[in-house]
Parts: sequence; C-alpha cells; structure tokens
Amino acid sequence: MSDHSAARKLDPREEHFRIPGPREELSLFLRFLPADPTSPSRGTVLYIHGGTFPSALSIAHRFDGTSWRDVLNEAGFDVWGLDFYGFGHSDRYFEMNQPSQDNGPLGAAQDAAQQIEAAVRFILAHQRIEKLSLVSHSWGSMPTGIFASAFPALLDRLVFFAPIARREPPHNQALPTLPAWRIVTPEDQWKRFAEDVPVNEPPVLSRVHFAEWSEFYLDSDPESRSRHPAGVKTPLGPASDILKAWHGELAYDPAEIRSPVAIIRGEWDGLMRDDDASWLFNAFRHAPVKRDIKIGRGTHLMHLETTRLALWRESVCFLQGDDLAPLPA
Repeated sequence: MSDHSAARKLDPREEHFRIPGPREELSLFLRFLPADPTSPSRGTVLYIHGGTFPSALSIAHRFDGTSWRDVLNEAGFDVWGLDFYGFGHSDRYFEMNQPSQDNGPLGAAQDAAQQIEAAVRFILAHQRIEKLSLVSHSWGSMPTGIFASAFPALLDRLVFFAPIARREPPHNQALPTLPAWRIVTPEDQWKRFAEDVPVNEPPVLSRVHFAEWSEFYLDSDPESRSRHPAGVKTPLGPASDILKAWHGELAYDPAEIRSPVAIIRGEWDGLMRDDDASWLFNAFRHAPVKRDIKIGRGTHLMHLETTRLALWRESVCFLQGDDLAPLPA
C-alpha cells in the first residue's frame, strides 16, 4: 500500500485510512471525523466529491472555522470523505503519467461506482453498521446513482447536491471526444465559481476565502506548482460523463433508485437548471421519499459560497429522516 503520511489532518480528531480499491495496484484514501460525542447518534454519512476537487476541499474545508462536515458532526453524524483515484490522496491512474492524448477519459462513473462500493463496504465493516447515507456533488451523483441502484440495502438516504441530469441531445452536435486528463488552474476554478452569478449581483464567494482555498487546491497535486501556470492534473472521465448526459446518455437510471433522495440546488446553477431538476425529480419515481430544494443566490459551487449555511442545514434536516408522520392504525 502507498504511504499517505503527507495527508494533512484537518482536525485533531480526524482519522485517515488507505484501502484497496477495484484496481489491485491502486489504493483509495478515506478521511473520517466521528460525530460530536455530546450529540445523539444520527448515523454515518459518506461524501462523494465532484469532478475537479477532492473531499478536503469540499465537505471538510473550513470557512471562518466551520465546514459542512462540522455541521453534520454537531447534528450527530459520523462523516467520511472519499477521494477518487486521481484526486487528493488516493493513488493516481498510471495513465496520468502518459501523454493525455494517449488514452481515453480516466475515472468515469462506472469505475468510480466500484470505488464507492469499496469505500462503503470498508466503512460498514469498520463501524459495524448495516447502512449509511451518501451525499454527492455534481458529477458525483452519477457514480452514486450507479452504486445506489445496485446496493439499496446498504443505503439509508441520498443527498444529490447540484446533480447532473439527462438532457436531450443538441441538434446536429456530435458528442466530443476527450483525452485522459487535463490541467485545471486556480484561475479556471475561479471562472467556474463566478460565471453563473448574474451581472450586477453581488459576489457569492469571497476572494479572501478563494485565495486560501486555491492554495490548498494546489496542495492536492504535489506537482502542481512545477507547472506554468500552476495547476492540478485532473481525470477527464467526469467531464466525459457530463457531456454524455447532455447528449441523452445519463450513466444511471434514476428509476432504479429505491432510497429516500433529496435534490438540493442553487437558484443560479447553470449545470442544474429548473428543467433538469424537474426531469430528475420525476425520474426518481421509485424513491419512497423525494425532495427538490432550491436555495436562492446559490450556484453549482454553493457549498463554498455565502449560501453554504442553507445548504448545510437543508442536508442535515433531510438526513435526520424524521420527516414522515405514521398512518393511523
């Protein structure tokens, strides 16, 4: 197994694990923060990151001293974060050492779903529990959907934050072919963070917060600062999956989901439009409980923005699960 001593603890109580993944020669990295011992136990949550940055920069990143993970901890949840192959402290695909054009997109949803399975089975055995909940962001909803369809007995609840939905194929537009990986710079990330905010609206992400975040982002790839400009090598399987979804090929069938599910999205999310949310909500036709929650002044990266507190609270409320009244006998 690979050495993960370089992984920085984001909290003194945080525990790190390196586990076997679906590729025998590559290992996966998990970070774990147990719930506040003074709070009633509410269960276990595994966070599934999106297509460009790992768990340390999403659910575990602290803005002004508080992270989404902290809020879940205070509510009684044990919280885990998985880094997919090619991200954070998990091993890199060997193909990431080769020219990008030599291979197809790495880390697509089917591959990532097997990584989720490895993580879930490890967590259930480690904690001696029978099921857990998943919180996924953006592209992470696709491997989550694949896994949830195959193993409903292992799941309690699902939060799909800013998920990707199927769209009708664009007229006369062929599906683009992508290489194995690309370099993403902090400036690329800033453009993503800012592009959906309407003109003349105040910013939703602080430049001060972003400056701190972007340094940690560069830290997620040991070679990032050797490049000009500095940037993080990122698998392109997620981008390929998103393009396929927008050409009519979503990686999973939402009708196969049989767990309670919540869609949580921002008002200004260009990747999860109102018609996308409507389609996905209706497609979850076998989910016993489902929610579509839209939060004002939020974009696709709402977990890093001023509206993050609303996102965090909505996720806690749904994951607690006490939202159905019993029928009279």
